[in-house]
Amino acid sequence: MQSEEARHNMIECQIRPWNVVSDDVLTLLQQIPREFFVPSDYKELSFADIEVPLGHGESMMAPKIEAHVLQSLDIHPGERVLEVGTGSGYLTACLAWLSGDVTSIEQHADLADSAAEKLAALDFEAKIITGDAFDLDEIEIFDIIVVTGSLPQRTDFFEQHLADDGRLFQVVGKGSSATAELVTAVGDNSFKRKALLETALKPLTNAPEVSEFSF
Repeated sequence: MQSEEARHNMIECQIRPWNVVSDDVLTLLQQIPREFFVPSDYKELSFADIEVPLGHGESMMAPKIEAHVLQSLDIHPGERVLEVGTGSGYLTACLAWLSGDVTSIEQHADLADSAAEKLAALDFEAKIITGDAFDLDEIEIFDIIVVTGSLPQRTDFFEQHLADDGRLFQVVGKGSSATAELVTAVGDNSFKRKALLETALKPLTNAPEVSEFSF
């Protein structure tokens, strides 16, 4: 099956049935070659409804979860995006397609290097940083923050780096009890939270078990 047809089938069979209706999101899912970012050992699973392993205990999100992330954030051109956990670089490419201004942090150097190489090959511009988001002393304010691993409990660590009207996607909780939520900064250090769906993601590496952080 040709990749274009496989992407179309993924959208029609997995994405649309999960109430993803954004034209921008559906277009980029059709246009960006997901298979290009999938490790060679798993190419045949590029469009399957699974989390594709990446090594280091990390994995790509299932396509329908990636689609929900993108739709829920309602990203506009020029908005500054921070992605915590680059992984394969596929979601990074999707974020870059929508905003054009993406910074992505990846703890594992080999994943960061591979993602940067693949993004460059497709002419996507994104700043890839090798490191741990929780160790960075200075993180600028962003309009959009995407945390690609689950957090054991809710924390204000990432919320404090949201611009006014900024949006944060994160998954809070452990195992089957984890919930994806959209957090919106509404000003005066206040935030609105919306539960999106129940989903289990791999835990974010080095996510603290406490709810208070200091810089």
